[in-house]
Amino acid sequence: MIRCILSVLIILVLWAGVTPIGLAQTQENPTIIEEKVQQGEAIAQKAIEATENGDFGQAEAYWTELVEAFPSNPAVWSNRGNARVSQNKLEAAIADFNEAIKLAPDAPDPYLNRGTALEGQGNYEAAIADYNRVLELNPNDAMAYNNRGNAESGQGDWDKALTDYQKAVEIAPNFAFARANAALVYYQIGNQGEAITEMRNLVRKYPMFPDMRAALTAVLWNMGQQGEAESHWVAAVGMDNRYQDLNWVKNIRRWPPQMVAALDKFLNLK
Repeated sequence: MIRCILSVLIILVLWAGVTPIGLAQTQENPTIIEEKVQQGEAIAQKAIEATENGDFGQAEAYWTELVEAFPSNPAVWSNRGNARVSQNKLEAAIADFNEAIKLAPDAPDPYLNRGTALEGQGNYEAAIADYNRVLELNPNDAMAYNNRGNAESGQGDWDKALTDYQKAVEIAPNFAFARANAALVYYQIGNQGEAITEMRNLVRKYPMFPDMRAALTAVLWNMGQQGEAESHWVAAVGMDNRYQDLNWVKNIRRWPPQMVAALDKFLNLK
């Protein structure tokens, strides 16, 4: 999971006086600086809207405009990296996060986001190192615990992963994806009862949560409860049809192997 730096307006204002676009370096008057900041705000808003609409290529283009206008602003580099991760441009994304870290070595978000890109490359050790750095900067960062759990899951270290997911939930009880990840790991390690209980709780609280609808489909089908399984499946694919693609579930969403196998049995009516 990546984290977008949304407070771009504030960041642009704060950085305007100490970057190459600032008064001290350019001798521009405050009115010109203010105009540039306002233009930057407008472009940033367009980038955020493009991201919300799933148009990551356009979002990347907007963030590139901001990188060119505000090259010493770490937020715009990190956000362009996020847009690139969303397009699986992982090397380019990591380069952006590296630049953001160089500009703001004590800001946690670029480390968190670089960790996500490193995970995408299967470089779990490096990803974990980045998440550890986030937790050094902010020991109560729930997303860092969740993401570190994801990397540990990638290594097959289910006990560590579960501990991190549980810590994320302890910090942020409404962090639905951390709870979902814990539920998937419960199933992986053979704790089927806990897995089903948590999946049902999540679907009850978040009925539009396709991940847990699809997970319940797989688990219930394997328990012989075909009717309920199929009802959850209709809801799941109605919200997100990617769950029909086992390769996506395995390699992009990265369900644990036992969950992937359970969904395979449902999809292929085994």
